[in-house]
Amino acid sequence: MMGITGFDPASSPETSAVQRLQSTRLQTNVGAAFQRLDQWARNPWRRFSLLALAGLIGFLIGSAITSVAGVLGQMDPVAALVVVLGTELTIRRRRSSEPSLKLPQQLLDLGRIGFLYGLFLEGFKLI
Repeated sequence: MMGITGFDPASSPETSAVQRLQSTRLQTNVGAAFQRLDQWARNPWRRFSLLALAGLIGFLIGSAITSVAGVLGQMDPVAALVVVLGTELTIRRRRSSEPSLKLPQQLLDLGRIGFLYGLFLEGFKLI
């Protein structure tokens, strides 16, 4: 079906081949930063310390969110929704990620585990 401009999308050469968009400077810099971080973390002690920091930062964020939500009181359902959505998004990100991104995937997993541990610990304080 021809449009108003007379362009027929079915006859376009772009429909048969998927074209990759040009990389932006941000994408290039983020990719280079992950490569430098992966290169730096080849030492097992550096990797372990980086992963431990990710878990502890996740724990800190988890306990901070529950403290803020507890003080405000009115935002408990909204805070619970944000927490569930954030956790589910990190799990979906892990499932769909490339196998070459090993260290960022591990950092995300340990951050999520620390975050959930902080939430559960604050929840058990209420019992």
